Amino acid sequence: MIFKATLMDESAMMRSLARITHEIIERNQGCDALCLCGIRRRGIPLANILAANIKKFEGADIPVGYIDITRYRDDLTELQTAQTAADNLFPVDITDKNVILVDDVIYTGRTVRAAIEAVFSAGRPKSIQLAVLIDRGHRELPIKPDFIGKNVPTAHDEIIQVMVQEIDGAYQVCLAKAQ
Repeated sequence: MIFKATLMDESAMMRSLARITHEIIERNQGCDALCLCGIRRRGIPLANILAANIKKFEGADIPVGYIDITRYRDDLTELQTAQTAADNLFPVDITDKNVILVDDVIYTGRTVRAAIEAVFSAGRPKSIQLAVLIDRGHRELPIKPDFIGKNVPTAHDEIIQVMVQEIDGAYQVCLAKAQ
């Protein structure tokens, strides 16, 4: 990869996540019946930040789970799926809950489609909403995030790299070009 630009530093990421938190609270008229589910990998730390923000802003403890979409992908064979699928964690019964899927970047929409399928395999939520830090465009499926940190139009040969402290040692969003 060839580094092109830093799109967000830690302060910009935290401001975007705080704004997304306020939007989630406003859209759902509070925090009742909310459940956050981070899409593995970097969606999980982002979901935890949103939950911490909700605790700070509203004083409410929101359950946070995670989804590994491996077994729900449409581009893997059954054999690959069986060998790599991890369990999903839904910390509460999601029936009649407003489930907020959290991911770092939305691109084609296929990851989100798989995550929605995983949610429905666990129950029937009242709603499924999507929060992403970066929307880079190029959708292949009719999926639109409800909450977006930043829109970053990209070329197909560009890569958005979201870094989180828990995995990468820092908070940052970079734009790179594939070699």
